[in-house]
Amino acid sequence: MHSKNRTGRLAAGLLLSLGAMNATACEAPPPAVIDIDANSYYIDSNHSVIDPVRKARNVANTKPIEDFLAHISSAASNYQADPVGKADEARCALAWFAAWAEQHALLGKMTSEQSYYQRKWTLGGLALSFARMDVLSTGAQRQSILGWLKSLAEVTLLHSEAHKGTRNNHYYWEGLAVTAVGAVTKEARYLDWGRKVFDAAMDQVAPDGSLPQEMKRAVKALHYHEFAVTPLVMIASILDLHSAKLDQLVRFTLDGASNPAGIEKATGFKQEMPGNGAQSWEAIYARHEPKSGLQPVAPGRQPRLGGDLALANPLEHVEKK
Repeated sequence: MHSKNRTGRLAAGLLLSLGAMNATACEAPPPAVIDIDANSYYIDSNHSVIDPVRKARNVANTKPIEDFLAHISSAASNYQADPVGKADEARCALAWFAAWAEQHALLGKMTSEQSYYQRKWTLGGLALSFARMDVLSTGAQRQSILGWLKSLAEVTLLHSEAHKGTRNNHYYWEGLAVTAVGAVTKEARYLDWGRKVFDAAMDQVAPDGSLPQEMKRAVKALHYHEFAVTPLVMIASILDLHSAKLDQLVRFTLDGASNPAGIEKATGFKQEMPGNGAQSWEAIYARHEPKSGLQPVAPGRQPRLGGDLALANPLEHVEKK
C-alpha cells in the first residue's frame, strides 16, 4: 500500500513537472496593438497599380497584427488536426488571445480606411480560429475573448453602415468578420447582418456571373474576383446558404482563372494572374456544395480564414456527397 502511494506521488510529481515545463514553453504574448496605422498603396484610379514604397510601409506597420493572427490561426489549426498532441500549443494561443482581449487590442485609433480593412480581415480570422479551439478555453478566457470579438464586430458593423461607399469586396469581408463573430457568440443580430451583406452581394452578380465593381479593377479584375468570392463562400457555408447566384460567380471566377481571355476582352486589360493561395476558397465551396464536382487544389493555410483550409472549420456546414 505504501509503495503504491509512493509510486502515485512520484507519478503525480512527474505530471506536475511536465505541466510546469509545458507552461514555461509558452512565450509571453507580444505587446497588444491598440491603434492601427495602415496606409493605402494603390496609385491609380482603378486601384490596380501598387506603389512598392507605400506597400512596404504598410506591410511593416501591420506586421505585428499579421504575425499575431498567423500564430493564433496556426495553433488553432494544429490543435484541430491533433487535439492530444497540440493541446498545449492551443492553450498558449488562447492565453495570447485573452491577453490582447483584456487590453482591448485593435480598438484604438484608425489612421486610414486601410486601417479599417486590416481590422476586419483580422477579426474574421480570429473568430474562425477561436472556433477551432473554443473547447479548450477557460471560462474567464472565453468571456474575455468573446467580449472582445463582439466589441470588434460592433465597430466593424458601425463603420460599414456609416461609410456607405462602394459595396465591393471590402463589404463582403466585413460581412464575413461579423458573421463569424455571430456564429461563435450565437448573436443573431450579427448573423442577420451577415445575411444582409451576402444578399447584397448576390444582387450585384451580373448575368454572366461577374461582379461589376470587381470588373473595374483593370489588370486585377480576376484577382479581385478571387478576393471577393472568398468571404462569400465562407459566409454561405457558415449560414448554410445555397445560392444560384453564388454558383454563377464561382463558375465565372474559375473559368477566368483557367482562361482569362473573356475577362481581358471585357475589361480591355491583360490580367495579372492571382498568386498561390488565391483559390483556397475552393475547398470551402466544395465542402458545402459537393454536387458541384469541384476538385479543389491543395488549399494551404490562410490566417484570415482561420488557418488550415484543408480542415473544415467547425463553423462550416459540410454537405455529404
